[in-house]
Amino acid sequence: MSSTSTIEREQLLTHGLRIIHARGFNNTSVQDIARAAGVPDRSFSAYFASKEDFGLQILEIYYANSCATISATLRNDALPPLQRLRDYLALNRAHLDRDGMRNGCLYGNFSAEGSDHSEELRQRIIDIFRQVQQAFSDCLKAAVRCGELRTRLECDEVANFAVAALQGAILMSKAQRSMEPVRRFETMLFAMLQATP
Repeated sequence: MSSTSTIEREQLLTHGLRIIHARGFNNTSVQDIARAAGVPDRSFSAYFASKEDFGLQILEIYYANSCATISATLRNDALPPLQRLRDYLALNRAHLDRDGMRNGCLYGNFSAEGSDHSEELRQRIIDIFRQVQQAFSDCLKAAVRCGELRTRLECDEVANFAVAALQGAILMSKAQRSMEPVRRFETMLFAMLQATP
């Protein structure tokens, strides 16, 4: 691939991710993506087999950023486990607040609209959520081991609940254009963790 081709492809991915995150997968056409990237429409099909293929690739870019956040927080063994969890939620909140909560989370957005039209997208989102849940669970288990949380905590179940509840809070925050639902989720999550017998 020539340097010009590499640049065009990167422009399509960068600008396409931005506008799909803002407008939604179904509300963004291939022409919208090419126009935003400043490349001819025909360039899109030179690099991507389909819009679904493009959607999977921007999902991977978004996921790579999520993995970096998880590595710096939930999986950062240099920090106490509950501090890792607080840091993870704070970084997510900061990321979401950059656009005034207008765009929400790409995973949630794809779950709501893309999963009806693409089985491959749906399966990839399920896998990503499973990996995020595992990082949550591992962090909670570390908190139990070091005595920050009580031993009877069902870490896997709490992690599954937390990821689902966080996604719901993000959707509500997106609708309300307010961080308040996400803040309430955090308050309730830590209250629940501390109250576990």
